[in-house]
Amino acid sequence: MSILFLVLGFLFDLSMAQLQQGGGPDEKEKTTALKDLLSRIDLDELMKKDEPPLEFPDTLEGFEYAFNENGQLRHVKTGEPFVFNYREDLHRWNQKRYEALGEIITKHVYELLEKDCDLQKVYLPIDASENEPKSFIFMSKDAMTNPDKILVLIHGSGVVRAGQWARRLIINEDLNSGTQIPYIKRAMEEGFAVIVLNPNENYIEVEKSKPLAQQQSPDGSDEPAEKRERKERILKDNKKRRDFYEKYRNPQKEKETMQLYIRENGSPEEHALYVWDNFISKAPAENVFFVAHSYGGLAFVELMIQREADVKSKVTAVALTDSVHNMWHQEANKTIREWMRENCCNWVSSSEPLDTSVESMLPDCPRVSAGTERHELTSWKSFSSIFKFFSDALEAKKTKTPTVPTRRSHRIKNEEL
Repeated sequence: MSILFLVLGFLFDLSMAQLQQGGGPDEKEKTTALKDLLSRIDLDELMKKDEPPLEFPDTLEGFEYAFNENGQLRHVKTGEPFVFNYREDLHRWNQKRYEALGEIITKHVYELLEKDCDLQKVYLPIDASENEPKSFIFMSKDAMTNPDKILVLIHGSGVVRAGQWARRLIINEDLNSGTQIPYIKRAMEEGFAVIVLNPNENYIEVEKSKPLAQQQSPDGSDEPAEKRERKERILKDNKKRRDFYEKYRNPQKEKETMQLYIRENGSPEEHALYVWDNFISKAPAENVFFVAHSYGGLAFVELMIQREADVKSKVTAVALTDSVHNMWHQEANKTIREWMRENCCNWVSSSEPLDTSVESMLPDCPRVSAGTERHELTSWKSFSSIFKFFSDALEAKKTKTPTVPTRRSHRIKNEEL
């Protein structure tokens, strides 16, 4: 425990003792002052003063970690898995360290998509100017030429980016369970083109510019020199006091940033729609397949609502993994709900064995167990079942025969006449 907290403890004990013993007006006044002082202390801010600097390596080598031959993150010297509590009693610092490592992991996965999976990075919007905020997706080289089939991957919400299912799994388990790479490689082996969406890359962060008064000296062309000098001196003194206070209040103050949203890609739903309009809908593939995890399922349903006819004409099957979509809240119409019951399946977190049917309270697409109770593992655990689902859907489409009119269809026609 730091000296700071020992002092605070002493002050607190002293004030409590004085309260219990009573005393004269002077003692009570001192106690009131002490209580007031304690009430003004922000313990979170004081804790920051005891932190090491929030400065972390920007490479895996700097962290002294590397992925082994099994895709597991291990310390290069000890061979141990990643340790979150690197420093005891410094949760905020440990969290910042974890986040810094996470950013390195994101870049590492991007490199794997390009080098190991041979995917191309494509920047969005496609007509962006040089200085405009941009996002990007990854696609196989045959994405816009493959006439047969294409697989589209959509991850969930949060810190994950293109190519990831769950950062936690990449760091604590392995690359296979936490990334989309197994899906990409399996799909390409089976003749699929691939498009990897990046629905959480919605804006760029830039440091906030300083207020105008701090950027330039006041324009005192119409003021006497003495008055102008006095103004400048006051501004300078105020800034000095403000900087001193900020340094005392928060010595580890992070840079203030602002968000510049990416045109037509400012949300996961917008991103999915943009990629559909500019790439998937224009791809020659006769069969489009989706794998959408968690919030990615909601983004797909929103895409269906916006482009129902187009989606129905191109999409052969959709595999959802613990999707958080809601047909009623998203106001999906009856024809969409019927199409999803026929062409979608949701592998949900469950204690039941893999592919066991799981009942739903709402009329939705079929739900089956992913063979795990862990939300972030559902995409990996259902991997083989999903590709079998796609294979069966493709086979059913190829062997589909014209619908034989039934008595009911004849009756409907007669009623219409």
